[in-house]
Amino acid sequence: MSEPRIRDFRPGDSATLGRLFYDTVRTINSGDYTAEEIAAWVPAIPASDWAARRARTRIVLVAEDATGLLGFAELRASASHLDCLYTRHDTQGRGVATALLRAIEVRACALGLSRLHTEASITARPFFERRGFRLLARQQVERNGVKLVNFRMEKTLTKLTRPATAQS
Repeated sequence: MSEPRIRDFRPGDSATLGRLFYDTVRTINSGDYTAEEIAAWVPAIPASDWAARRARTRIVLVAEDATGLLGFAELRASASHLDCLYTRHDTQGRGVATALLRAIEVRACALGLSRLHTEASITARPFFERRGFRLLARQQVERNGVKLVNFRMEKTLTKLTRPATAQS
């Protein structure tokens, strides 16, 4: 798989992102969460409107190639919060999430952010640890009446993750 193209979200991406989110959680995360937990996390294909989410001060980036959308990441810049990072279940381990995270880090640095925070699933925790995030706390969150384990994590953005600037 070649490096995916990363671009800003477009309103026409909403339905595909909802399906991608549903399929990924139901396929990939089912190895770490029970059927009850998965059903509470994503009870149905979300009709969530990413265009409306983006309008609420979120930056949504998508990865795509000739086969279509491969994944997405969502940054709530006002809180330095990486809210979502999901890749299509059939592209796991092929660099899509890494490319999306890199693009989010560059965008965050361009906005003057010095840290990123996230709540990583059991499944995603090793991915984030390998990319410089440190564990802050194990926590339980409630979704539709069911408690799920996830991990609060943070990464300090360094000069290496910041885009190069011209010397004067």
